[in-house]
Amino acid sequence: MEATSPAASAGPQPHAQGAAGESASLLRQIKGKLFTWNILKTIALGQMLSLCICGTAITSQYLAERYKVNTPMLQSFINYCLLFLIYTVMLAFQSGSDNLLYILKKKWWKYILLGLADVEANYLIVRAYQYTTLTSVQLLDCFGIPVLMALSWFILYARYRAIHFIAVAVCLLGVGTMVGADILAGREDNSGSDVLIGDILVLLGASLYAVSNVCEEYIVKKLSRQEFLGMVGLFGTIISGIQLLIVEYKDIAGIHWDWKIALLFVAFALCMFCLYSFMPLVIKVTSATSVNLGILTADLYSLFFGLFLFGYKFSGLYILSFTVIMVGFILYCSTPTRTAELAESSMPPVTSIGIDNLGLKLEENLQEAHPAVL
Repeated sequence: MEATSPAASAGPQPHAQGAAGESASLLRQIKGKLFTWNILKTIALGQMLSLCICGTAITSQYLAERYKVNTPMLQSFINYCLLFLIYTVMLAFQSGSDNLLYILKKKWWKYILLGLADVEANYLIVRAYQYTTLTSVQLLDCFGIPVLMALSWFILYARYRAIHFIAVAVCLLGVGTMVGADILAGREDNSGSDVLIGDILVLLGASLYAVSNVCEEYIVKKLSRQEFLGMVGLFGTIISGIQLLIVEYKDIAGIHWDWKIALLFVAFALCMFCLYSFMPLVIKVTSATSVNLGILTADLYSLFFGLFLFGYKFSGLYILSFTVIMVGFILYCSTPTRTAELAESSMPPVTSIGIDNLGLKLEENLQEAHPAVL
């Protein structure tokens, strides 16, 4: 009995060591999947876009609260003019199929519709604040994400996995936490004059944003970034210019211009121009859906700056909300989507569409191919 007891006591040790080794290996795999260079780069790019949106929100709020200037269409018009002066002019000097006249001859009506969707998406969301509440805008604006996923499914042939739907749900939970923090902090002080009209405007604006983003992803991955920005700059300038003369003529005439107001307009235009210029670059290496999930943190950045600029009350739920959104964003980016067209291909071409984190997809394929070779 005594001779067998040491062996009996030593028997479970290899099993325990094996279980510990498997757990450590699993943790290393999870860490390696969630914190790769491509995912960290995607996070950084997404938050850069969020800061650009934050800049537009802060300058707009300063203009509205301190100087009583409410001219969203004029602000958008300046941005479209900058896009026109830079990217449309670049297209004019291109040759072949990239030339401005060639593009207008072949696809002018498509870009008119795209420009209309982009201009009206910006206008409807801003206009909705006059009718409904801040909470409604923040919540209903997220309607654009499922619309974007549906459009990507049918137009870009993106195919999602269960982890993507879970990640989107986590991000939306973070938005709900942010809205709850707003209510507890007392920021929900506007009941709105006609909530139903405001909510409809938000839903329409969010849907048009989704249309614009899907078109943007298709163009920058299949054609070129310069073509998208040049055409949006051209038709956005025309459409927003006509619209501001109709709906904002009196508001513009009533502005008492000084250097501070002019500086705020310039700051808004630069932030918006950077947003439009950099977003196609981010979409090209990720997707429109992952970008929209990443920029959900923009409202939180605005709130953090508002603590110092506008006297907002702080709530720990804001930190929790930011954390939850980032967790959902990382989960979404951790697994690439598939495309229906490339289901049987092990290595996607660089020009394929609907694939989040193309670098991550290539890494995954290389990891799968290595054991097969061995």
